[in-house]
Amino acid sequence: MNTRILRRLGRTILTVAPMLLATPAAGQAPPATAPITALRFGAMAEPTGRTTKNVTILVQADTVLRVGTGTTMIPQGATIIDLRRYTAIPGLIDVHTHVTFVREKATPLANGPRSRDSVIAAAATNLRRTLETGVTTVRDLGASNYADIGIRDAVNSGAMIGPRLFVAGYGLSKVTTPPVADQPSLAARGRVRDTMEIKDAIQAQVDAGVDWIKMYGSTGTYANTTGVQTFTDVEMRVAAETAHRLQRPIAIHSYGDSGGRAALRVGAESVEHPAGFDDATLAEWAKRGTMYVPTIDHNRFYAENASLLGYTREQVAGLDSFRLYNLETARRAHAAGVRFAMGSDAVWWMFGENTRELGWFVKAGMSPAQALATATTNGALLLGKPTKLGRIAPGFYADIVAVEGDPLRSINVILDGVRWVMKDGRVVVDKR
Repeated sequence: MNTRILRRLGRTILTVAPMLLATPAAGQAPPATAPITALRFGAMAEPTGRTTKNVTILVQADTVLRVGTGTTMIPQGATIIDLRRYTAIPGLIDVHTHVTFVREKATPLANGPRSRDSVIAAAATNLRRTLETGVTTVRDLGASNYADIGIRDAVNSGAMIGPRLFVAGYGLSKVTTPPVADQPSLAARGRVRDTMEIKDAIQAQVDAGVDWIKMYGSTGTYANTTGVQTFTDVEMRVAAETAHRLQRPIAIHSYGDSGGRAALRVGAESVEHPAGFDDATLAEWAKRGTMYVPTIDHNRFYAENASLLGYTREQVAGLDSFRLYNLETARRAHAAGVRFAMGSDAVWWMFGENTRELGWFVKAGMSPAQALATATTNGALLLGKPTKLGRIAPGFYADIVAVEGDPLRSINVILDGVRWVMKDGRVVVDKR
């Protein structure tokens, strides 16, 4: 499936000239003779809260080779990039996006790109805007026609510039209408009625090459902030067990607390969006270590763009109310010790605002360092890459961001101060 998609991408990629990048695939061991680049920073801020001054980072191919201070560690012949005006932070991780949801402000949704190839071409803008926020890795939770797989593979092969992607194909959603005679099953496209179709749908996603399984466990999306549980506890358990048997993690969408509790207890790796929960559930959540991805900021985006999206005053009031409810839940969850990962739930022109979620985390009681951890070490742990992503250290991918200011004093430095971004050892953003 992946090879077939990449072949079909050929002509599409040629139309995205600014996004072309002829490089070896990321993750390959650098050859011993690969040139070394020395990055000199005024400081390096870590998610632990530690700051180191006068930092030098040696990069070879796509990997961090060494981290130290001063200039004595720089080998002869290395290329030196002077970033001493800036502070280094690890490349950021956004664990909830929809990069194939393409739409500009003035474009009606019905007139947006439809075919897989046209979506992939248009998604290049979303990829670029994401990189400009310092986000070098995303988990993309839902796309049609497996366009997300095509984009992931194009980025991994070096044919497109974009953040590293972990993708989920079709999200599983509940169909309540009875089947029509002679109509083929829609399970391969994530539309399921019962536990057998849940198993079939997950197998189809895995066969297509997804990294994650996504399940819509409640109502709630766009202007709709209801949280009615759509899959039963038993159905969620079947989904989690099937995903894990096929060696895939599962993320369950649930705006409501009942669906969120079910997702937690069936062993989902992460729960997306939920608000509510009593103290006992939050305590249980903290013990289990399941990641909480609240996506507080996306409802701010919808409310602020209500006139462009055609939302009513009542819908905006609902968005504002849910955002406050979500923030209060995040505050209580953080106090209870629940582990967070940053997810923007970016769609359309929200790309470029991916990291604004961190501001809400600080409002929920986190320190800037704790907020930074949600988008670095916590995200890396969720994605199963704690020794490759989320830190600037030897052996890690060379995903490095230069920000202007001290991000451990003010989270706004990350939101507004990104000036330069390296991903896989390649400079992909330079706004110095």
